[in-house]
Amino acid sequence: MGLKDDIIKKVEEIMDEEFEVEDVKYVPDIENSKLTFGNKGLKFEATVLHIDLRGSTKILNKHNKTTVAKIHMAYFHTVVKIATSLGGEVRSFNGDSMLVFFEGTTKVSLSTAVKAAMQMKYMIVSGGVNDQLSKYTEIDFGIGIDDGKILCTKIGVGGDSNNKDIFWVGNAVNKAVVLSDGAGSPYQISISSYVYSNLIDGVKYHVKKNAWGQEEKVDMWSKATFTYNDKIENYYYTSYHWTV
Repeated sequence: MGLKDDIIKKVEEIMDEEFEVEDVKYVPDIENSKLTFGNKGLKFEATVLHIDLRGSTKILNKHNKTTVAKIHMAYFHTVVKIATSLGGEVRSFNGDSMLVFFEGTTKVSLSTAVKAAMQMKYMIVSGGVNDQLSKYTEIDFGIGIDDGKILCTKIGVGGDSNNKDIFWVGNAVNKAVVLSDGAGSPYQISISSYVYSNLIDGVKYHVKKNAWGQEEKVDMWSKATFTYNDKIENYYYTSYHWTV
């Protein structure tokens, strides 16, 4: 069988066979035995954090390749360490962006993802990472967060580990990416209205004392709108961080 016939045969199989979906209570990875190259997917619910480096093309054109590599290594190391310290499952490194999933449907899981974003902002902007990078270039980034059900399936060709990956499908993923695209200094974190409405107070309000010495809650988030699926939706953004 020639290459053309082999491809057409596989595409026909994919399109003609029923797609089997199994609900799970965890974030799958590439080695999950339930994920095959057939029409099989795993569905779970999680809060999605998408982080994307700003101005990566400018960084690439300004510095030599080894410097660019070091900048990205420092950036990704920071994000991964914070995400995993709070129970996040890091997936899908893609150029200068990354997906992190916080499995669950509770206010705590939603709020933990937001706390992770605030800690990432602190470490990069104020906690010392950009100070270390300043001899080359300080970095900026955008983070988008949404929650929802996600379907994942294995894509590629079996055999060689370099020719396979997981494809993540769902509005929560897409919306997190869109929100991150519009975020940047000093408002590096944007969240959907659903996430905002389900936050616990610790990541929603800043408590300070007023002129009379009384404690009062100050909302850390500002409301704005964006277009998603040809509809105008509310989202919330902040310049606050969470110290590490």
